[in-house]
Amino acid sequence: MSISDNKIPRVLLTNDDGIDAPGLAVLEAVAAELAHEVWVVAPEHDQSGTSHSVSLHSPLRFSRQGERRFGVTGTPGDCVVMAVRHLMAAPPTLVLSGINRGGNLGVETMFSGTVGAAMTGLLLGLPSIALSQVFTDRENVRWDTARALAPGVIRQLLAVSHDAPTCLNVNFPDVDAADAGPLTPTRQGTGLVEGIDVLPEIDPRGLPYHWLRFQRGTRENAPDSETAVVRSGRVSVTPLNFDRTDQQVFAALGARLSTSR
Repeated sequence: MSISDNKIPRVLLTNDDGIDAPGLAVLEAVAAELAHEVWVVAPEHDQSGTSHSVSLHSPLRFSRQGERRFGVTGTPGDCVVMAVRHLMAAPPTLVLSGINRGGNLGVETMFSGTVGAAMTGLLLGLPSIALSQVFTDRENVRWDTARALAPGVIRQLLAVSHDAPTCLNVNFPDVDAADAGPLTPTRQGTGLVEGIDVLPEIDPRGLPYHWLRFQRGTRENAPDSETAVVRSGRVSVTPLNFDRTDQQVFAALGARLSTSR
């Protein structure tokens, strides 16, 4: 990536928590420090859990909410496509997605709209970084940690040359910035998600409705996984791509099916 005078020429910001989310405000402050031109194109409402989805069966609308700032009635992936293919006169040098309220670790990255937006940027040929702040207490998220560490982390990542655009998943630990360990390359690992529950409820009219909720718990994670590294107080970064092929099962299938021909 070509960066003149140590600043990114043009950066696109999005998220899945919505355009009014505190994490996006933190990311805007970070981007103002790093880039000459900052664009914000984010969902008008919370789109957590929408993964890489794009709206193929419903129209999208956008509202102008300031200079180079737009809300979109769609998913994080929709926001990236709308920004790059419609709203921006020139494509961004970098896509930043977040800063998410809560970690995106292990299997959870498959469902994350924060990561999904970054992967959509990758699909469009743009280097993209998803950023998340792990918390223990939802009402006391350490936004100051992400604010303090994100500029240096992003600069470190941009200094690493790649042959092709990449998607990087960054998680900040739930510790004060001064106590955080170094940026550490990680694997996705298993994470904390064990399953999904259905919670039935009854509305004021006596009609049933249902909420979905992740089941999370302590699972075995390798020492070089996102979950283990963040738990140790370090900042994790995992390179992601679209190929989810299970190489062990692929080899087993090849060996088994070749004998049945």
